Amino acid sequence: MTDPGELRASDAEREAVVEQLRVASVEGRLTLAELTDRTEAAYTATTHAELALLTQDLPSGAAAPAPAPAMPQGRKRRWFVAVMGDSKRHGTWRIDQELGAVAVMGDVVLDLREAEVRTDKVEITAVAVMGDVKIIVPDGVSVDLDGMAIMGDKKVKVDQALFGANVPVVRVQAYAVMGDVKVIGDSQAKPLKRGFSAWREHWRRLHGEDWRELSRQVRAEGRELRRQLRNDNRHPGY
Repeated sequence: MTDPGELRASDAEREAVVEQLRVASVEGRLTLAELTDRTEAAYTATTHAELALLTQDLPSGAAAPAPAPAMPQGRKRRWFVAVMGDSKRHGTWRIDQELGAVAVMGDVVLDLREAEVRTDKVEITAVAVMGDVKIIVPDGVSVDLDGMAIMGDKKVKVDQALFGANVPVVRVQAYAVMGDVKVIGDSQAKPLKRGFSAWREHWRRLHGEDWRELSRQVRAEGRELRRQLRNDNRHPGY
């Protein structure tokens, strides 16, 4: 008789686990890095047992969190400002409002990987005037970078998730004047010293050490497929 845990997981079951993880994050049970890791693992899971490993330390049947209270006019924003100096935030911290980063002839570094994100997405306004704003995120999040750069630069260097995946979103509105606004992922930053929880140890035993590389390959294939589709739309066959 087949072990119930070895039954193949469906797309709907994967999405249900991803939603449970998202709820746990909003409740403060997971950091952004943990949420991203587990979400990525959920989309690559093939059996019920693998999905169960990702939520075994979380409450079962988590209900959707209560909606956040409406923000007053002129929404509050937490600011990090560096004027001819440095401002850095890393380690464990809580994000429950929009963030602002201003670097004037200085540097601002925001490391979101160990943050507890209590909102559906992270929204950041970044201003760099002859300075630099660097935002560090886990590889696998979805980054939406918008804004303008005048004699400066704004760029993303993140291994992003497969298109359409329900992953954490980091939205950055950037304004760079003779400065830089950069959003970088784990692969571009100093490695994060993460404790290996039980689910990750089990996951490594199931999939080997290269499961992350496998997921990156899936994302790369998805990007290539989207590129081909765009080319096909520009040059339709006759």
